[in-house]
Amino acid sequence: MNTFGLHTFAIAPVWDLARIEPQMDRLKEYGIGLMEIPLLRPEEIDTKRTRSFANHYGVQLIPSLGLPRALDVVERPDEALDFLQPAFKVCNEVGAEALGGVTYGTIGKTTGRAPTQREIDGMCRFLERAAKSAKARSLKLGIEPCNRYETHLINRGIDAARIIERVGADNIFIHLDTYHMHIEEESFAVGFEAAAPYLGYVHVSEANRGVPGRGMLNWAACMKAIADIGYEGAITLESMNHVDVDIAGGLAVWRPVAEDPRDVIEVGLPFLREEAKKAGLTLG
Repeated sequence: MNTFGLHTFAIAPVWDLARIEPQMDRLKEYGIGLMEIPLLRPEEIDTKRTRSFANHYGVQLIPSLGLPRALDVVERPDEALDFLQPAFKVCNEVGAEALGGVTYGTIGKTTGRAPTQREIDGMCRFLERAAKSAKARSLKLGIEPCNRYETHLINRGIDAARIIERVGADNIFIHLDTYHMHIEEESFAVGFEAAAPYLGYVHVSEANRGVPGRGMLNWAACMKAIADIGYEGAITLESMNHVDVDIAGGLAVWRPVAEDPRDVIEVGLPFLREEAKKAGLTLG
């Protein structure tokens, strides 16, 4: 069984327990066993209350983030490492085992060119240090390939695998996202197979970031590819139903992704469970 997760943005723009808790009984009925916390501003997370929330509802937690635009892991890696420390602290305090997301760069920040050798070298040095810092806190560190419009550094599963092999840290994993894969990969089969040895987390997201099943993404091929590699980790719906202003620009989200926001949950979650079932996967 794969743990079925939900990214906060499907129901709220920030990790706001006053807004999230009233929805949890309904989400549990849909099989949700994990919540993803966007760490846009780590200092805003009430970690004690969040851990109590997770224990009460019996859900796992995984925080995620993208580095702020002002940071540069190549030119000023110390600043980026300093930014990660409060995020790692939040992970520990809420009982999470990992930090996911674009931990190597900034969402929406590109040069318009392929990454230079200097950029790749600098990113690898940074990830080596970041992984070491995470390991000191008994944490794993995810790297999420993003599409070419959001980053030029890591776009495909094979790109992430090569970075991990070069860095050599045993606590770095690949965090794939079907929205980005739909743009960058030759096929879901190719992308998941390339990432398989290091795959630790999966976002399932429609091609338009809206209601799963109401876009152009080939869900049958997606779920089959996940099943074929024997992936047993979490599978989390990410929909940009509600997006914080600090990240909306980088994601290029400026209009509603669903005509009725409730459909992301009420239609999308059952659809994903059914598509997974057809491929021999159980989400719960």
